[in-house]
Amino acid sequence: MYNKVIIERYQSQAKFDMARRQIVLDTETTGIDPKQGHRIIEIGCVELINRRLTGNNFHVYINPQRSIEEEAIDVHGITNEFLRDKPLYRDIAQEFFDYIKGAELVIHNAAFDVGHMDNEFALLNQGYPNTHEYCQVLDTLKMARDLHPGQKNNLDALCRRYDIDNAKRTLHGALLDSEILADVYLAMTGGQTKLNLNQNKDDDSEQQTGGIRRLNSERAPLVVLRANDAEQSAHEARLDLVNKEGGHCLWRAE
Repeated sequence: MYNKVIIERYQSQAKFDMARRQIVLDTETTGIDPKQGHRIIEIGCVELINRRLTGNNFHVYINPQRSIEEEAIDVHGITNEFLRDKPLYRDIAQEFFDYIKGAELVIHNAAFDVGHMDNEFALLNQGYPNTHEYCQVLDTLKMARDLHPGQKNNLDALCRRYDIDNAKRTLHGALLDSEILADVYLAMTGGQTKLNLNQNKDDDSEQQTGGIRRLNSERAPLVVLRANDAEQSAHEARLDLVNKEGGHCLWRAE
């Protein structure tokens, strides 16, 4: 019963999503805790409108003006040398703020990314509000834990659970992870909506951003296997036993 209630709640969320702009967002950082001076080095965002990918994405690498921890480099593969000629956060802040303002942010483990975002805007000392003041935030990690309690709910585990190809994810990357999370989020909340026939025919190509393959659309038709005579006889014998014990068989007409 618990899972049924949770599923119905997120199905209602999916209907609500039909009328709003959502930004699936991920960041990479120099380390875990912004209170210890760690900074954002990559932002990747994927736009959904009416639960459909638009192709209007936002992606930027950022010079953090500090060194990256080795443990973080092992995760995302972004080096200090690579970031030396990249813009500072203050150079992209307004564009990023304008891009996400008013949208619902869909983030896996949202507290981490939002904490870093709030820290970066605060460091500018230009009066930017905290993220929750101008965006709604939906945490897909919390959603996954509600739907699948006691199971692994990291992004790789969810890809396996929802049959989403993440073969290109050898390292974490903000834009690729956002593209994958968009697929995961749509799968968790009931899939994408029907195609709008009034839109351009190349919409399908827009939904293939980042080289992510939708496995369900590429599979051959399912093979239907029918029970043989022996299996059918065994089934009927089991139904006879259920009836004999006073049970009720829905498979047999009254």
